[in-house]
Amino acid sequence: MKIDWLFKNATVIDGSGGSEYIADVAVEGDRIVRIAPAIHDKAAATVDCQGLVLAPGFIDVHTHDDLVVLKRPDYVEKTSQGVTSIIVGNCGISAACAVLGDEVPDPINLLGELEEFRYPDVACYRQQIDAVTPSVNVATLIGHTTLRNNCVESLLEPADSASISTMRDVLRQAMEQGALGLSTGLSYGNAVNASTEEICALAELLAEYQGIYTTHMRTEYDGIIDAMQEAFHVGRHGRVPVQISHHKCAGARNWGRTVETLALIEQYQQQQEISCDVYPYRAGSSNLDLGQVTTDYDILITWSTPHPEMAGKTLQAIAATWECSVHQAAERLLPAGAIYFQMHEDDVRRVLQHPSAMIGSDGLPCDPNPHPRLWGTFPRVLGYYSRDEKLFPLTTAVHKMTGMSARRFGLEKRGELREGNFADLVVFDPQQINETGSFQNPKQAADGIAYVFVNGVLTWTQKQMTGRRAGRFLGKNHAHTQETQHD
Repeated sequence: MKIDWLFKNATVIDGSGGSEYIADVAVEGDRIVRIAPAIHDKAAATVDCQGLVLAPGFIDVHTHDDLVVLKRPDYVEKTSQGVTSIIVGNCGISAACAVLGDEVPDPINLLGELEEFRYPDVACYRQQIDAVTPSVNVATLIGHTTLRNNCVESLLEPADSASISTMRDVLRQAMEQGALGLSTGLSYGNAVNASTEEICALAELLAEYQGIYTTHMRTEYDGIIDAMQEAFHVGRHGRVPVQISHHKCAGARNWGRTVETLALIEQYQQQQEISCDVYPYRAGSSNLDLGQVTTDYDILITWSTPHPEMAGKTLQAIAATWECSVHQAAERLLPAGAIYFQMHEDDVRRVLQHPSAMIGSDGLPCDPNPHPRLWGTFPRVLGYYSRDEKLFPLTTAVHKMTGMSARRFGLEKRGELREGNFADLVVFDPQQINETGSFQNPKQAADGIAYVFVNGVLTWTQKQMTGRRAGRFLGKNHAHTQETQHD
């Protein structure tokens, strides 16, 4: 056997959620070819993993990296923390299928600048991913807001039947071309007026392609139970799995309510497939939105077009400087970005621990002062929450970012260390791993990540990119769906 990479004496955490074990692992080309107690064959390169964990590459199920991964294919923000695959097109906004006029509407503008949107369908997007070969694998959802932007006359009202029909045509083609499913961002201005029927009509298409419905729900504040009921209804109507994006109970009045929301998930899981993703911080991040301005908790300004000098200061501090209210200060700062400390730590922990929760960073790569989750999400779960705070064993933490995620999103032969699977691998030091960034200084590579391999290619080691990349577009393979229809 010709072995390219041989990992000796590794503590293998295989991503299945099962116990760790000591083994040697051999990689040939882009595949794991052998896992055994000891492998003595000659290898082109050998890595001694004594005291280190060998795990599947982490899968970031919630990203807004659609365009940045093309602009900067050496995607250090994700690769440096052990991420080998990303799912883009979340929260209703996807670069794939976006056909824009002369400006990028909010919140699609979170993804990039007008001239970067050049992908009217998934095939074009896939072609570009293959052309630049980023440092991570990329799979895409199709954004409902993106579809509305293309097909609906006024974004501020529900789509009529003709518009819904056009959106369905675009979505069907996208699914044929390998999209994973549909995402919504129903709390944003350009989607908040969409009717439940409109979303159901789109969700109907997904089952045929084994697609998924992911949703940034209508609200994560006071009306969260109704918003969850709507999401579950869409899933039942379309007969597809539902993924609640970045599950949280936001706003001081709702702190503690994850007891209620997680119980609701468990209740509905009796009849349908429901899961969620979560980032390991009590602060969220988005554009500055006047509707979310409050004095109940800190709001940190990350950028402001008219007042760039205020980046890194809290809204309350800015208001004090300007001797005005926080609402007046927010108006003066627009357009701007903000980090909202809108959650309670107990709620974050409760969601992280829940068996239906997987890990997603939800980082905003275009933000000049991004939330530290962009660089630190996965190491923070493994280091701070698993090792230090003992929220769950390391095997559970790894499962929540690998095997569980691959299964939920249908990423075949990824997410678990098995013979025949793709060699997306991370070698890390379980004693050292942690994020190093902070809210004030977020752009920091994590500690403890020794090696990152994507499709068998060493992409990150010794705290730097190797310059070798092997990321691919991960399209859903629909061949087997077609076969079942012919028998």
